[in-house]
Amino acid sequence: MNRRELLALGMIAALPSSVLAQQPARRLGVLSVTAADDVIGQTRSAILVEALAAHGWKEHDNLRIDWRSGAGDRARIAGLADELIALKPDVLLAVGTPSVEELRRRTTTIPIVFAVVTDPVSQGFVQNLAHPGGNITGFTDYDGPLAGKWLEMLTQVTPKVSRVFVVYNPATAPFAPLMLRTIEDAARTLHVTVEPAPVHDTASIAALASRQDGGLLILPDFFTMANRAQLLAAIAQARVPAVFWSRTFVEEGGLMSYSTDSAEQLRRAAGYIDRILKGAQAADLPVQNPTKFELAVNLKAAKSLGVTLSPSLLAIANDVIE
Repeated sequence: MNRRELLALGMIAALPSSVLAQQPARRLGVLSVTAADDVIGQTRSAILVEALAAHGWKEHDNLRIDWRSGAGDRARIAGLADELIALKPDVLLAVGTPSVEELRRRTTTIPIVFAVVTDPVSQGFVQNLAHPGGNITGFTDYDGPLAGKWLEMLTQVTPKVSRVFVVYNPATAPFAPLMLRTIEDAARTLHVTVEPAPVHDTASIAALASRQDGGLLILPDFFTMANRAQLLAAIAQARVPAVFWSRTFVEEGGLMSYSTDSAEQLRRAAGYIDRILKGAQAADLPVQNPTKFELAVNLKAAKSLGVTLSPSLLAIANDVIE
């Protein structure tokens, strides 16, 4: 071997490994229940891309992301789950309960990280929070007392609310019975009558305008999120106070919300995706409950409805829209 060949070998050895052997990009499949053109979906996608980049995973570089958005349509979500599984990604991100349900029916081997999901144990997604087992782990958007707090907020409205209709779509909120039990327990203490008000389509949402003899409690449900314009219009027509599960409703004209920080869940989910791409097993990553909560109120909406909110509620609000 001559000097030139030795020098060439030395130069090659000095090159970074990324140049020596260009590794194929890893593949992430994302299934979300929101619509791709919805501001919520767009914001969450941007947060996820930014969080993954912070871990060194850059879209169109060393990570290919296949985005699928169900727009609150359960049948569409099922079809999109088929598409993603066929692409054979290295890891899947499921945003919302219907996304997890459809993906888990199709694979027991591809790791699934979830975010914005309620009670994954009782829904059978994981064995327990500390040791999920199987191929699924992630971040929940709900803790036990939260539903009772929503009801309590409605009792801090003047004129007094003594009857509350609980709004959800059974097809997209299978965890609703769990929350209803918590709400009913709280109702006995708060001396409030609670009545389920399931909605299935835009016609049943419009029918909420006739619920003028109480308040409304909107459960976490991507159907109501996808149809929030119609929902907010019906509530405005009914002129009744309502509490929501996401501050998005309040930013768009709703009265008040108490919610977890879904953006933070996506950032934390990016950390799990990073660990799985580097060799960690989903079964060994504990499911984590929410750590950040936010209370938002809309005083403009309160004025429009002809109601006032208690000073104690306003004092602890994270965001007051005037």
